[in-house]
Amino acid sequence: MPRPRSVSRSDDAVISNADMARIFNEIGDMLEILGEVVYKAVAYRRVADAVERYPDDVAALFRRGEPPKLPGAGAALTAKLAELSETGSLEYHERLRAQVPDGLLDILRIPGVGPKTVRLVSTELAIHSVEALRAAAEEGRLRHVKGLSQRTEANILDGIARLARQSSRMLIHDADALVAGLVERLRDVRGVHRIEIAGSLRRRRPTIGDLDLLAAVDDPAGVIAALDGLREVDRVVAAGTDKTSILLADGPRVDLMVCPPDAWGTHLVHFTGSKDHNIALRGMALDRGWSLSEKGWKVIDTGELLLDAEEVDVYERLGLPWIPPEIRGGDGEVEAARTGELPTLVAPGDVRGDTHTHSDWTDGVDSIETMARAARDRGLEYIVLTDHSPSLGIARGLTPERVDEQAVEIARLNTELAPFRILHGTELEIRADATLDYPDEMLARFDVVIASIHTGRGQPAEQLTRRALAAIENPHVDVIAHPSGRIVNRRDPLPLDWPRVFEAAAVHGTALEINGSPRLDLDDSLARAAGRAGARLTLASDAHRTEELEQQRYAVDLARRAWLQPDQLLATRSADDLLELVR
Repeated sequence: MPRPRSVSRSDDAVISNADMARIFNEIGDMLEILGEVVYKAVAYRRVADAVERYPDDVAALFRRGEPPKLPGAGAALTAKLAELSETGSLEYHERLRAQVPDGLLDILRIPGVGPKTVRLVSTELAIHSVEALRAAAEEGRLRHVKGLSQRTEANILDGIARLARQSSRMLIHDADALVAGLVERLRDVRGVHRIEIAGSLRRRRPTIGDLDLLAAVDDPAGVIAALDGLREVDRVVAAGTDKTSILLADGPRVDLMVCPPDAWGTHLVHFTGSKDHNIALRGMALDRGWSLSEKGWKVIDTGELLLDAEEVDVYERLGLPWIPPEIRGGDGEVEAARTGELPTLVAPGDVRGDTHTHSDWTDGVDSIETMARAARDRGLEYIVLTDHSPSLGIARGLTPERVDEQAVEIARLNTELAPFRILHGTELEIRADATLDYPDEMLARFDVVIASIHTGRGQPAEQLTRRALAAIENPHVDVIAHPSGRIVNRRDPLPLDWPRVFEAAAVHGTALEINGSPRLDLDDSLARAAGRAGARLTLASDAHRTEELEQQRYAVDLARRAWLQPDQLLATRSADDLLELVR
């Protein structure tokens, strides 16, 4: 499902930022399929990323004669942006589309399939669609093409299956944006006492299938009719007296359950789930002579129905403390609650700084000062500015000279913005040969060093693990950023030897990042394992513009799902404590 972007648009916009970025990305894809030199494709993708992240309407700025300065957009690409802004289309894009069948772009979206494979199957086997590729892989025809193999066939079939699964689930960032508008409109319906999200979104799962809402109402008919009548509803899938299911025209299915206010507690527990969590609660209820359902507690001996209006009352009736929704996964939380061993989970209010942010000095959109002021306005005490090192060419990584210039700017701003602080960091590339982008003597000058793998992802698992371990063991590296390299619904994680990584991180004191961008990396299962192994972790937004600073909340969600406590996380420390720790 395409991810909606929150970009500013004027009423007379010819083309949105998201569509401009899509066209430039498609040009990059088509250039690679056609066998053009790689740097041309990289240039288009870099500008696409800058356009998509830009906070204002790029087309409107061009039409007003105020073209924005976008990273990587030289005269030729700026002219193409101007053409898109004026007409909504691009002649060069259309010319390439005439040379590349639509189906080849669809094939390129299969996880693990690159432009070289697309070019081979197109030229050698005249395959121009995902379905034709699936059939060829199933029939074993790909392995007869030089450069392809039986393993290629298996990987392609696996990638097609994963693509189908990905397209059916929505990223949590998008689900939040979508459901907020629905809830706001339904909250004002007459007779609605309370309305909240439920299901996997309330448990803060990274991806969401259907959206679940629960409303406490006097009269179900009013709120059900209000939801069914919204303009974005494509059709009503199922309707009843206490539930309705609708399909949005450009989105997922939404299930709305209703209940009387005095049964809110049992309904909210039941419809939040998970299934295994609810089974465990029902088992405890049976041991006490009750049958527990969303409607309440039925006394087995008498048939009497007992109601709870609050979630905390439901757990209290079972002798349990309230269990946070994020850890209701049926993974030991009920037993931990019963024995008094539930952790005190990190909360948004515990976060004091953001350990991974970018500026327009490399691939960000906003200036250092703009990023710092926005972070301060959000209640943070500091940010770590971690612009890229040189070898990540697409991001305009900083040369040593530019690093020195940036240090001067940060010092100036720290004087002006005190007591808020900008810590000078870097996002350091871990190269394919396991060396680092800057020498140790230069790394020692940064306040905080984070290291990451962006390139050479196709290496064998052992080689990738050695690269990660080399960075972890370097005394100047403080954090490994987005350690698995995944991007939810777009890119699979790296096959690292995680027990070795976690053990090394614990021994050397190198923190592992939980990244709240659409990477959502580490995922909650790996983050929990890292915490159990004694590794430190941190919470970061990976923001490239001010609006993305809010992504840190998704890192908090993941940390809560991983059962992590504030003292396990760098971002809950003051700037002085963080510096003392990494030194």
